[in-house]
Amino acid sequence: MEAARRAGRGEQVVSNAGGVVEAVEEEENRDVSEKGRRQGRKRAPALDGVLQPVKLSRADLYKPPTNEELSQLKETENLFHSSLLRLQIEELLKEVRLKEKKKQRIDAFLHEINTLLSTVPETPEADITDQTWLPKHVRVPLLQVPFGVKGKFRFLPPAAVKVVGSYLLGTCIKPDINVDVAVMMPREIFQDKDHLNQRYHRKRALYLAHIAQHLSKKQLFGSIKFAYADSNHLKPVLLLRPQGKDEKLVTVRLYACPASGFFKPSRFHPSKNNVRLAWFLEQAAPGEGATELPTPHYNNSFLCDTVLESHLLFLSGVAADFPGMRDGVALLKVWLHQRELDKGLGGFSGFVASMLVAYLLTKHKISRMMSGYQVLRNVLQFLATTDLSVAGISLSKGADGSLPTLADFQQAFEVVFVDPSGLVNLCADMTASTYKQVQFEAKHSMDVLDDKTVDGFQLLLMTTKPLLRTFDHVFYLKPVSKLQGACKKMQLLNELMDRGGNYVATALPFMTSLLARGLGERVLLLTHSLPQTQEWPIDADPPKHKDIGHLSFGLLFAPEFAASVLERGPEADQPEAADFRQFWGEKSELRRFQDGAICEAVVWQASTLAQKRLIPEHIVRHLLQLHAGIPESSICYTGAVLESVIKTRREPAGTGEEAMVGVIRSYDDLSRKLWKLEGLLLTVTAVQGTHPALRYTDVFPPAPMKPDYAYHERNKEKDSLLPLADKPCPAYIPPMKVICHMEGSGQWPQDKEAIKRIKAAFHLQLAELLSQQHHFLCRPTASHTDVYKDGYVFRLQVAYHREPQILKEVVTPEGMLKYRDTEESQQLELETLHLPYLTSCLHGLQQQHPAFSGTCRLAKRWISAQMLSDGLSEECVDLLVASLFLHAAPFTPPSSPQVGFLRFLHLLTTFDWKNAPLIVNLNSELKDADYTEIKNEFVASRADLPVMFISTPRDQRSSVWTKERPSAQILQRLLVLAQASLRALEEQLLNPLGSQDVKVAFRPPLDFYDVLIHLNPKQIPRHLEGVDRPAKSFIRGMLKSDAPVKTLSFPVVDYDPVQCYLQELREAFDDFALFFYDKYGGVVIGVLWKPSSFEPQPFKVSNMKGRMMAARGNAPVTVPNVEAILEDFEVLGEGLVRAGLRLQIELLRLDEKHKRGPTLLVGMRSYSSGNP
Repeated sequence: MEAARRAGRGEQVVSNAGGVVEAVEEEENRDVSEKGRRQGRKRAPALDGVLQPVKLSRADLYKPPTNEELSQLKETENLFHSSLLRLQIEELLKEVRLKEKKKQRIDAFLHEINTLLSTVPETPEADITDQTWLPKHVRVPLLQVPFGVKGKFRFLPPAAVKVVGSYLLGTCIKPDINVDVAVMMPREIFQDKDHLNQRYHRKRALYLAHIAQHLSKKQLFGSIKFAYADSNHLKPVLLLRPQGKDEKLVTVRLYACPASGFFKPSRFHPSKNNVRLAWFLEQAAPGEGATELPTPHYNNSFLCDTVLESHLLFLSGVAADFPGMRDGVALLKVWLHQRELDKGLGGFSGFVASMLVAYLLTKHKISRMMSGYQVLRNVLQFLATTDLSVAGISLSKGADGSLPTLADFQQAFEVVFVDPSGLVNLCADMTASTYKQVQFEAKHSMDVLDDKTVDGFQLLLMTTKPLLRTFDHVFYLKPVSKLQGACKKMQLLNELMDRGGNYVATALPFMTSLLARGLGERVLLLTHSLPQTQEWPIDADPPKHKDIGHLSFGLLFAPEFAASVLERGPEADQPEAADFRQFWGEKSELRRFQDGAICEAVVWQASTLAQKRLIPEHIVRHLLQLHAGIPESSICYTGAVLESVIKTRREPAGTGEEAMVGVIRSYDDLSRKLWKLEGLLLTVTAVQGTHPALRYTDVFPPAPMKPDYAYHERNKEKDSLLPLADKPCPAYIPPMKVICHMEGSGQWPQDKEAIKRIKAAFHLQLAELLSQQHHFLCRPTASHTDVYKDGYVFRLQVAYHREPQILKEVVTPEGMLKYRDTEESQQLELETLHLPYLTSCLHGLQQQHPAFSGTCRLAKRWISAQMLSDGLSEECVDLLVASLFLHAAPFTPPSSPQVGFLRFLHLLTTFDWKNAPLIVNLNSELKDADYTEIKNEFVASRADLPVMFISTPRDQRSSVWTKERPSAQILQRLLVLAQASLRALEEQLLNPLGSQDVKVAFRPPLDFYDVLIHLNPKQIPRHLEGVDRPAKSFIRGMLKSDAPVKTLSFPVVDYDPVQCYLQELREAFDDFALFFYDKYGGVVIGVLWKPSSFEPQPFKVSNMKGRMMAARGNAPVTVPNVEAILEDFEVLGEGLVRAGLRLQIELLRLDEKHKRGPTLLVGMRSYSSGNP
């Protein structure tokens, strides 16, 4: 599939509005150039490797398109939206199809197998339970429980060997090429009652075991193993792979099938019983009054073996003169595989997909003239609009009264799709929840295909959708043997007998329906992983039911209902009330509601949003314990384990959403007071907050605090506080910036310096009026006014709407006035226009998607934990996360922070930052034409744009949030760390038996740095925000906001000694090193030497800062004085830096011998207190 990815990556250019494609110029140029060479034309010489246009004659240039070309263009415009999608699909099909040379090698292998099967020797007749004739190195590939069964068995050579399945149809796809071979067992080995009590299945297993024993002696095979067909424990198959380099080429699956016509089909109707309860329970005789209930799944598994050849003939007839079917089925198989729906017990296999295409053809929903893409669309449309768990479908045409009806099938199975014989349900093992997932995915896929702004090919056919990144909450059942007791508690004996003792397959449908009822409107989709068993050697015992590992369940939430604390039931006097009480058990209680009704209800205790997000976990644990007897210790729920890194230590313990609501409430009150201020010369026209807390994205939102005077020194002149030197550094109080837009007036000056002075006067007046009218503590400066309110500090900054325009004015030497972007004007626009707009949009996004805040904060916490927060702006991270919610395809918008964060890491690692812009359509302001224009301009100007380009409706061409950072090196480092973190997190979350230490992804690899500067925790104001938080920390001189203390002086604001130290280090040593730090409680500063600074420099008196003399040949040169620099690190950080630095020096020397320039030498030295 790599070629298909390439088709959608580097060569991608968006089609214009008319559907004419500019996307495949390279491919077209190559084709045209070859044609030109054949016709003797010359290509213009290439400049710097760029291909030049082929010189065509006038006749060729204006040659009219053929009818076929016109037809393709019309189909492309109407159906594909662009030629790029058509080319991508064609390339994908080339990749997944089997090449002709490989087919020839597979055919030769099949012929040899056929020859060998005819030579398998016969065996004497023996009881089925007498298996002593089998050698010890071959085991029967079937769980023989109960062991006792009547009947005789002997091996006779196959009556016929026939290839069936997708190989002959041409619909098998790479990478897993499986060829199904039906081995017909002769009639002579069967007796009349072999359809009862698994006798047929035992004979089938013994037949395969004897073939395996005979073939294991041959040198033809690289491996011979057993497996369960579609993970059905009653249906073992024999897997044969060729030897040598072709071992991975193909897997031949031998199916043992009964001779046709021996068993009467009427015996296997869904309403018939073929497994006796007394035999299953190993009783001597059936109990009194015992009735034999139907065994539809057992009957269906038997019938499947009898129709393999007829299914092949049916599909062959359908595929005749229908080339689009082969392509359509191949695309459907890829689509199903990317969603993990095609393998395992009850999966939507490629065979079912082929049969569904045949059904749609017979119903005239598709035609033989359709292409593979049209087949894909029509099948997805049918799946999206048809619920086979409610109304089944049938391929049977006959009106034979002896055949079971659809109603019979629907009574016996959850999902019904009857084959052409009218006897077999192709979806017998599929649960309703699995089909609901298929239906949900089909609906979503149709929306993606109809959206012209996204790359539907990449999203639907090239993007995997694993359980962890698809569903909001995931939980595991471990060990699955607990389901054995669940079957007993739920009284599923007859269903267990029908499934051949497979308690996993028996319990699953009942568990999912139980949870679906309990979760109700909270979930859009509840699904489970498909039980899969691995293949095993022929000398090993077959896997038991518990050997599938753990069972996974996924919940996709409806955001508006997921966090509800109330389950309201029927009124107490209604007959449904008893059922409600029985379902919820002791959790149900009577409550009176505001409308006067007295109803049964369940109320879940949760005070914070973090606790409300876990209500589904409480429901799952309670219902499984109550109705299935599954203890809580057997359920590993991983819905919110990542949230521990953003939890605060405040009461109630949450993840900060409530704290941000408090901040916004205080900000709203301040806004109203600013609008109503009396005495201002000009009125305030708009108040816009820009701090991350005001858009719900601050990792650790500010807490309302009052200063403790015992930890501060009071500065009476400025009426403010100063931290005491002998006390721990006070807690960090961030100033939250608020932009106050003043009304326009002719009195505003037109000079930029005069505007600054007017703004300073407004800052003074704001402080004075707020103090007088509302008694706020205020501290004005020329650039802003700080206001202490409700324990928070708001930083008011006055803005004048024409100031950015005035800052752009430039007078040329000729005296002409021109407008040009300057650094100052761009910064002001950023602060007063772009940032308030972004804050407003993201605030609205949070109202639509409650998980946005937690996702964004997890992303920022991870970036800071990797010590890269200075290399990426907060606004950039906000937009990256916003794109996950606004453009979630092929997923749905996240409804839990954890899945949002996993998708954030995946976005970083998989997005093509080099060749594509990330478009974030805030407020849906961009139209289809805007997308096209943005992409085209991006391609045209790529060399001049930032390495990470993010386009928004108000910033379509410049990417203001990534213009300065990240650098290419920081971005590359970020991608490497994201890939490693995603891998580590998925390993932890997918292993319910492990420790699930998810913080491993938030611990940076410190061996990457050359120097580690260890800091004194006493002087780290945000020490408690660290990833691995200390059990104890220092008192930071702050009281709770409700403490009975009156605040008379302004607290210490925006004081972080580590940030001050970092600023000094960067100013002093920017030429020598890069400095990295986790601003949320990090205790280490990482230092990376710049390799260029270690190159010997010619001696100059003006260039001796941090350098020393060194001998290099005859000329004096200078090199960095590492020891002196390290000593300066400690001197600058006195009191903050712990004694001792750990150093890994990287020195550069000139290799005179090979003249290859600077060569890197790595040595290890230890430094303590700056001395070697």
